[in-house]
Amino acid sequence: MKPAHRHTTHGHEHEFEAAPGLPEPLPPGEQQLWQGSPDWRLLARRAFHLRKLAAYFGALLVLRMAFLMSDGVALAAALRLTLGPLALAALGLALVALMAWLTARSTVYTITDKRVVMRIGIVLTLTFNIPFKRIAAAGLHLDAGGTGDLPLTLLGPDRIAYLHLWPHARPWRLGKPEPMLRSVPQAAMVARVLTEAWSKATGVAAAAAATPASPAPAQHGQGQRQPALAGS
Repeated sequence: MKPAHRHTTHGHEHEFEAAPGLPEPLPPGEQQLWQGSPDWRLLARRAFHLRKLAAYFGALLVLRMAFLMSDGVALAAALRLTLGPLALAALGLALVALMAWLTARSTVYTITDKRVVMRIGIVLTLTFNIPFKRIAAAGLHLDAGGTGDLPLTLLGPDRIAYLHLWPHARPWRLGKPEPMLRSVPQAAMVARVLTEAWSKATGVAAAAAATPASPAPAQHGQGQRQPALAGS
């Protein structure tokens, strides 16, 4: 399989960005349509699994107290003996939350009338330029609050390494990773912008192009996935 960067280029971010989220100014004739970053709270919950980690640590602490008390340790003493592990668990969760915040803070997604640009990375910053002609389809996964994910399916042999993308990749698509605009506020509106720009740039009609900007929870509930664009 040929590497995707033959068509989907990436490179280190310059110390000074010529434009926010872009390694160089847009060429004449190219127009920026939308730019945004992930919601760090949702990113912490969905990509870094902060709630699951908190539940896991909580279960371990409860088990520790249960074992201590089964050995005859008084409740007060068992609580004191659990304070150390509790502090370590809290520190671990705080570090995970910090990672999510730094990831969101260093990420900028941009949609122009010709491409999708993903500037990602905390220490080593990469910029992925994904032309519309290399995008076969996009999905839309909405949460109840309107925040959501937009995974992009690349055409043919195009491929970007999963580890280069994470957490900006659709989960479990390891064989052919899909870049994903993750935890984006007002995701339905962003999907509509992407759909209309992709259709105009490629000259191909897109299925499900009319995605409502403010979907009602009854129509697009939490966890529902629908197509944002697909050639037809």
